[in-house]
Amino acid sequence: MRSLLLGLVSLFLLISCSEEDVQLKYTLRGRAQGTTYSIVYMASAGKDFHTQVDSILFEVDRSLSAWNPNSTLSKVNSGELDSVTDPLFITCIQAGQRISRETGGAFDMTVGPLVNYWGFGAEQRGELDSAVVDSLLKLTGFYNLRMGSDGKLIRPKGLKIDVNAIAQGYSVDLLAEWLDARGISNYLIEVGGEMKARGVNLEGNPWIVGIDKPSEEIQEQRFQVIVNLDSASLATSGNYRKFFVDSISGIKFSHTIDPKTGYPARDRLLSVSIVTSSCMDADAIATACMVMGLDKAKAFVQSRSDVEAYFVFGGLTGDWEVWSTEGFDAMVH
Repeated sequence: MRSLLLGLVSLFLLISCSEEDVQLKYTLRGRAQGTTYSIVYMASAGKDFHTQVDSILFEVDRSLSAWNPNSTLSKVNSGELDSVTDPLFITCIQAGQRISRETGGAFDMTVGPLVNYWGFGAEQRGELDSAVVDSLLKLTGFYNLRMGSDGKLIRPKGLKIDVNAIAQGYSVDLLAEWLDARGISNYLIEVGGEMKARGVNLEGNPWIVGIDKPSEEIQEQRFQVIVNLDSASLATSGNYRKFFVDSISGIKFSHTIDPKTGYPARDRLLSVSIVTSSCMDADAIATACMVMGLDKAKAFVQSRSDVEAYFVFGGLTGDWEVWSTEGFDAMVH
């Protein structure tokens, strides 16, 4: 009887361990922040985190959405709030200000009034007028925005914050931290094209991701390059899909605003892809490089041992050309 009991206990333990060891593939998809998200991860049975993921993204929206009138960001920009306790907002602003300093102001969240004026924010585009641009430019400058340790914002009247170039990367980081805290060590997270990967896929291979060609429309052969992404984040910024053409001048204006001029950035750079540990940093640095232009962006990424980069730019003959760091080349699949 004792032998039978021990045998049953051993069988139960074996089955329990086997069920815990079996890794299932979970794929979560949905919409958030005016775009889509996709998360693939490996975990044992009963770990479908769709509801929790949606809750995290809802909190980000409640904090940082320019389209939600009740978000912390909207209340700050309307002047309703001068002091904040929202930890997501505080973390995002502090990170953005750090990256502004690191990039010499090429990344600047205070371009909010200009983003709205050019029609790339939550407001309708106005008539193009250089005098208006000059007046709005006076309301910007990351050095004019400070946040005290108590969350109090110090800024001139009229300064508005735009986090579109950092919020999606921040969302990816938050989701990754949440999965890490629950022992999920193999995942690929993507929000609006910004990504973070850790570990391997179900087949035990590194995660493979593609970077889109800088075309206005998605082509059948859509990827410019395919890379292995392991324990890193990837963010891409480009001027090839978010733009408008002025009906009078015929000039094409892209969504990346140069904080120094107040006008959309114009350069040979078509797209910038950045790989680093933080997706929030990768997101903001990619935008900063688009503002810097090809030569300054090359010098910047080469000065950073923690950053890899892949640039697509217009050659002198009109054809696309590419430039990348050695570390990025080693990632190419």
